[in-house]
Amino acid sequence: MQLPRSSGILLHITSLDNEFGIGDLGEGAYRFIDFLQRSGQTLWQLLPLGPSAAENSPYSCYSAFAANPLLISPTDLQRRGLLTAEEVQSLHAAKGPIDYGAVNNRRMELLKTSFERFQSPVGDSLRDGFASFCAMNQAWLVDFARYKALTDHFGIGDWSQWPDRDLVLRREGALEHWDRELAQPIEFAKYLQFLFMLQWQALKSYAGEHGVRIFGDMPIFVAYDSADVWAHQDLFHLDEAGKRYVVAGVPPDYFSATGQLWGNPLYRWDAMKDHGYEWWIDRLQSAFCYFDLLRIDHFRAFEAYWEVPADAETAVDGVWMPGPMDGPFRAARAALGPLAIIAEDLGMITDEVHQLRDQLEFPGMRVFQFGFDSYDDPYHRPVAYPEQSVAYTGTHDNDTVMGWYHQRRQERHEDPLLDEVVHRDDPNPHHALIRAVLASRSDTAILPMQDVLGLGSDARMNVPGQAAGNWTWRCPPDGLDQHVSDWLRQVTEETGRI
Repeated sequence: MQLPRSSGILLHITSLDNEFGIGDLGEGAYRFIDFLQRSGQTLWQLLPLGPSAAENSPYSCYSAFAANPLLISPTDLQRRGLLTAEEVQSLHAAKGPIDYGAVNNRRMELLKTSFERFQSPVGDSLRDGFASFCAMNQAWLVDFARYKALTDHFGIGDWSQWPDRDLVLRREGALEHWDRELAQPIEFAKYLQFLFMLQWQALKSYAGEHGVRIFGDMPIFVAYDSADVWAHQDLFHLDEAGKRYVVAGVPPDYFSATGQLWGNPLYRWDAMKDHGYEWWIDRLQSAFCYFDLLRIDHFRAFEAYWEVPADAETAVDGVWMPGPMDGPFRAARAALGPLAIIAEDLGMITDEVHQLRDQLEFPGMRVFQFGFDSYDDPYHRPVAYPEQSVAYTGTHDNDTVMGWYHQRRQERHEDPLLDEVVHRDDPNPHHALIRAVLASRSDTAILPMQDVLGLGSDARMNVPGQAAGNWTWRCPPDGLDQHVSDWLRQVTEETGRI
């Protein structure tokens, strides 16, 4: 896949500035697209959009297909008559990091209010669209809505612990009973997904009209507490009680000395293959309804994945197991056509992983912050980036580039490799660091918004291995100022990316 020489910004929707305590699909998202256009940027990279299952992480979602209802814009609901101005005003919150508990409580109450109005004559204009959405997405929406309604009803996300054993095993009589018992909550869950798609389609169209492509992100694994695992138990490594006996993670690497114990259930790739990789085809097709390009997180697991006993306390005692190689992608290409996919190929990468990536002709990733620890290994230094790659100053898992830079300068009295890129007395070192990435040969360059603004470690999005306190950063109100876009456009023009 050959991408045009271009650049863009990594900023998750939750990090957008507005007055509601969390970024959403409302005016802040449209202002950001305007900023991208002014700045000469043609890509907006997001983190996964799914509903978070654990610690607010977008990489641990209770559906591989559904979207996070917290991202629904209340101002759009007001415009449609589903909320009043006073109700929207009640959502106003102080600027600063996201308080997910408060945001969730306030938003969900008002979303329920909007649902009541939707069921009245106020919602007549949306009725046909809702019916069409439900029909088109039936393959995943029915079980997702059931799962969401059931977890709320029982107060238990672990479906294997639901008190109705027939429901755990998905026997038809039990499903029919609970479909009747929880008809309204099930309809509400579907309604929220409809609202998200309605708002998303409008935003994506606006982005396209302004020359901006949406660059999405897909976690390879899904959460155990998810509609997908409950609905497709035969596709995951589970015991007779529905419990995990092995889980996903990664071995020790430069992010964590004890590895990362993710806890996601592992796929039964033999069963996936026997089903013609249908679940993966459906998942990729759904993703490309949202995105123009798609990053597959932890791509290396398609070659081999790290299997850890479910009762382990760290990821150290795992083993490598063979992945499905190109099987899911060949099946998806046969069904869907060309796939605009970028492979996240960071971490413990072998020649076999590189060969698989190249065989599929997926661009890989190069990350500036990983390029300066060894004279002998220039892989992640901008001078070594190949055209078919996506270059980053850092990812959501890295420190900000300024946080990294200051820490490195404190630790090293002499640093000739970094001195080649930026002078120690440079008043704006992030400008030089960004320029080095934009000037590389990589077809695509992505800059986290924190790096564009030159922010320090307190603006970091995620610390791998740290369970709490992540995903809360929000762009400051002055982050989209004209002087920021003017500088970014200038350096983008100078490096040939416009």
